[in-house]
Parts: sequence; C-alpha cells; structure tokens
Amino acid sequence: MKHNEKRNKLGLNRVFSHIFPAKYDFEGMLADQADMTLQGVRTFFTWIQQVPLVEPFILEKEAEKVDMMRYSLEGKLMDAFSTPFDRQDLYALSRQMDYVLNFSKETAREMYMFGVIPDRPILDMAQSLLSGTQYLAEGIKILNSDKKQIEEIIPQARYYLHQIEDIYITSMAELLSTDDPMNALRKREVYHHLRDAGRALRKTLYLLHKAVVGLE
Repeated sequence: MKHNEKRNKLGLNRVFSHIFPAKYDFEGMLADQADMTLQGVRTFFTWIQQVPLVEPFILEKEAEKVDMMRYSLEGKLMDAFSTPFDRQDLYALSRQMDYVLNFSKETAREMYMFGVIPDRPILDMAQSLLSGTQYLAEGIKILNSDKKQIEEIIPQARYYLHQIEDIYITSMAELLSTDDPMNALRKREVYHHLRDAGRALRKTLYLLHKAVVGLE
C-alpha cells in the first residue's frame, strides 16, 4: 500500500472512531433509549384510555428512567469525545427523543389535574404519536446497518407526524367554535402538548436521517 493511501485510510478510520468510539456503544445506548421511549409512549396511550383517569405515577417513573439513560449517555459523551462539535448530533438526538416522552408525561399530568376526559382528537393524536415512535425506535436500532430500510422507515414515520398536525388544526378549529371557554382552554393545553410531542419526534427523525446521510 502506498504511503498516501495508507495515510488516507488511517485518517478515515480516525473519523469513524470519533463518530462511534469503541469505548462506548453509543448506537446501543440510543437503541435502549428508543425502546424505553416507545414503552413510555405506549404506557401513555394505554393510560388515556382508562377512564376515570388516575394520577400517572407509572408514566412519571418511566420518564425518570429515560432521563437517567440520557444523563448516562451525556456523561459518556463528555468522556469519549475531545470536542463539543464531535458529540453534538448524538447528544441532540438523545435530547429530542427525551422530549417526546417528557411532553407525553406532561400531557398526562395536565389531563389528570385539569380533569380533561380523552376525546377523539386526543386519542387519535396519541395513536399517531405511538405509531411514529415505533418507527423511530425501529430506525435507531438499524442506524449503522441498513440505510435503505431507514430511508423507507422515515417517510412512514413522517406520515403520522402530519396526522398529528392535521388533527391538531382541525380539532382546534372545532374547539374554538364552542361556547364553553373554560373547557376549550383546558383541552387546548392538552392538544398543544401532544403537538409538541409530535414536533419533538419530527426533530428526532430529522437527526436520525441526518446521521444516516452523514455516514454514507
């Protein structure tokens, strides 16, 4: 092997070692967080279908577990990477995924505290959020092994995100036309947080797509 070719190969290996250092399995950690996020969103979806609502202690505990997983990943990123730029995308992916479950948890707390009974828009947005999160978890598990499948997964996940936006807009239009302003105010908060969860999922999918394109 020529000297220049050897040097270029060594440089390429260094690039990949900076992306996924051998000391820590960051792909595995993100996959574990994705599984826990999916479990939490599934718990939320199950919770809103059980009326009368109970205080969402289980969902709060699951959200705390995901927070601890993210904190652990953050600490390992600090240890493994030499500069903030190297770890930026991995951290952002983990953080946005954390927002998905945090918004779900906050939605559950608001519904319980405000006395909001799940209506069709709430159930449909929650169902779309769960479906989109399922595709996200599937994509993260194959982050560095099956780019073609991820390229197929992302549009499917985005379909459910568009569903959340459509449901939010149409349901808000109906809600604001009612003559019960207090009920509209309470439900508006719930609708809005479900929309926020969807937007956090959208950003997570964007970062997943960016990682796949960047690794080509």
